Order: sequence, then structure tokens, then C-alpha cells
Amino acid sequence: MSKQPYCTVLGILDDGWAGLPDSSRHCLQSAGLIVGAGRTLALVQPHLAAGATLKDMDGKLGQVPGWIQQAAADGLHTVVLATGDPLCHGMASYLVGKLGADEVTVLPAPSTLQLAFARFQRPWQDYRISTCHTADAGEWQFGTTPDNGLYKLIRAIAESPKVAAFTGPDNNPARLARALLAAGYGEEVRLSVAAKLALPEEQLFPDLSLEQAAAMSFPDPNVVLVERSVADPRAIFGFDDLDFVQRQPEKGLITKLEARALSLAKLGLKPDSVVWDIGAGSGSVGLEASRLCRHGHVYAIEKNEGDAANARENALRFQATNYTLRHGKAPEGLETWPDPDAVFVGGSGGELAALIELILTRLKPNGRLVMNFVTLENLATATTALAAAVEKFGANWDVTQLQASRSQPILDMHRMAAQNPIWIVSAKKS
Repeated sequence: MSKQPYCTVLGILDDGWAGLPDSSRHCLQSAGLIVGAGRTLALVQPHLAAGATLKDMDGKLGQVPGWIQQAAADGLHTVVLATGDPLCHGMASYLVGKLGADEVTVLPAPSTLQLAFARFQRPWQDYRISTCHTADAGEWQFGTTPDNGLYKLIRAIAESPKVAAFTGPDNNPARLARALLAAGYGEEVRLSVAAKLALPEEQLFPDLSLEQAAAMSFPDPNVVLVERSVADPRAIFGFDDLDFVQRQPEKGLITKLEARALSLAKLGLKPDSVVWDIGAGSGSVGLEASRLCRHGHVYAIEKNEGDAANARENALRFQATNYTLRHGKAPEGLETWPDPDAVFVGGSGGELAALIELILTRLKPNGRLVMNFVTLENLATATTALAAAVEKFGANWDVTQLQASRSQPILDMHRMAAQNPIWIVSAKKS
């Protein structure tokens, strides 16, 4: 006869004991140890056996596996209470990972998101499910990095027109609405909030604008549906130079479309790549990279204050929520960035040789470095530095000269106007 699991993760809603099926009630009444958040334990405590031990896990999640294993050693079965479906952004997967699948049984209740879909009459298979039910993330700021508790949800919204999310007391729907406004979203996004589900005081707030939701206070607990009515009509990459705000009246620093496309190809980007953009100019390369690396993040730096301001405006236009820009001169501040998979250098501020050494030191194995030059002197400096780095870093490199011409009208005809030639130097760290 096979050994029975010593832990049950049991889903429960805020209607408590009344909403549990008989099988879940029996499991609770026969358990020796019952673990849950204080609020959840209070829902079932009057109905439990007199000898049962209750443990509040608020702020003590890391201790829960040890409690369960000690109870098993004492011959006791443990029930862990979780809200809704414990396998939908719940703690069941955490406990399975710690205890092993053979030691855990899951008895789910309906997810609070399922109830919200039913209340708002939305087919849940159309939605991507995410969460911001984490520690207080603070208000969203331009350039927020992946360690922020709202980041995962904001990126899900960037990728999917319909997202359903678990919220938290701090990271609530109002904060989410303010974050989306700060990220460049507007009237195309609506929030529907369901609060205190399965309770007599249940409240629904359908189809709120971001401005409305940002100013409201919602009863807790709640969940939110985020719906974007207009899909992004833009291509993934390949934007016209005029799509980017640039320094005026003289055009500012921008890597033109032809060089940008080839440089992005040579960067060898993956969906989750971490990218550095050094000498960002108007931000064209980094912002297009952020669209290609939808699960990654781009860290950019620009020394010219005016160009940095233009790059920020372009980031808002592109709703680039996986893009962080720093006004400064490389290599200052690069030590705080995570090691990159790919690095683009559009400008070096006179520190090119030292910068190449630093980049190759930090670059991940098989990472790519791509640099654009329009002067012979910078090209010579770069190739000399790379030649010296071959033995130290195992870097393979090459140079491509790109000379593009664009058609221009002349009378009722067209002629070809040549752009300045550009050298694209690329290296791969082996």
C-alpha cells in the first residue's frame, strides 16, 4: 500500500466554512496541524477539533516546510490553507518544490479570478493571469527595474491586451492605474475591480478609466481585470528615424534605420536578453531592443542632457516599461547594472578602449558587443582593443562597412542620396 501524503494544501474563499465542500471540512477536522494566514485561520477555527494545533504563517513562509516536516515526524497530517486555487499564483507550487510532489495533495477552491470573470461575464481563457500580490513596491517611476513588485504585471500588460491580476493591500488597483498612466497608457485601457468576493459586502467596479481608478480607494481584498481596447499597431522593430524625437533644429544623435537594423541583428538578441545601450542618443537602438527582448530589460546611459530627455520622451511614446535610462557618462554607474547578454555602443565619451575592456569583462559567455563608428580614429581604437582582447577574453570580432543611399525627389523624378558610411564592429565572447 502506497504511503499517503502528509500535507494537504486546501483552497478556501472568504465565505469560510460555509463555502467548503464536505471533503475539505473532513480534511480540516482530522488534521493535527493547520497552517494559514491569521485572517484565514479565523474563518475555520470554531469548527476544528479541540486538539488541533494552529500556526499563523504571516511573515513566516520560509518556516512552513519545516513545520510540516516536523508534524509528519510526529505522525500528524498538516493542512495548509490558501486563498482560492493554491496552484494559481498560490503557495502549492512552493510547497511541492520544498516537500516533493508525493507528499502534497491539493484541494482547490474556485480562484477569486474565476469568480471575477463570472461576475463580469468575461471568458477567462482570453486573459493572461499575473500578480502584484507582493511586498509594497512603491509608486511606479520611469525606468523601474525588474526587482519592483509591479514589474511582472506591467510587462504582462505590455504584452497582452487582456490581463487578470491578483492584487495586494499595497499594490492595489489604484496604484496599478497610476503606474499605467506613468508608463504612457491612456484611454485605451480599462480596469474592472472585484472586491470582497463571496462575501455579503461584495462590490464590483466595472470598466473604470485609468484616471478614475487612480483616484479611488477599493475595499480589500480585490482582484482586477485589465483590458486594452486598442492593440499596438506598430511593428516589433524597424521604425522610421522620424518616429523618434530628436534634437532640433539640427538632428540629434540617432542610429539611422539601416545601421540600426543591422546592429540589432548582430546583437543576437533573445526574448529574455539583458541589454546595455551606451551612448543612447535619442534611444532608438535601446528602445527597439526593448521590444525584441520583451522578457528582458534594457539599461541605457546618455551623457547629453538634451538627448537623454528625448530618449525618455521616446520611451513613453513606445510605452517601454522594460527600459531604464541614466543620464551620465559611462562607465560611471555601470557597476550597478546586471551582467549583459548584449551591449551596443553608440558613443563612448572618449573612454573607448577602457570601456571595451570593461564590457568584455562583464559580458556573459556567448554575449555580443556591437559598436558603431563614423570616424577612422575610433575604428582604429576599437579594433586595436579587440585584437588585444582575443587571448584574454576569447572574443571573436569582425567589421562591416555599411554605405546606404536613400531616394530623394528631384523635379518629377528621384535620385539616390548617399548617407555617411558607418563601420559596425561586432564581437562575440566565447
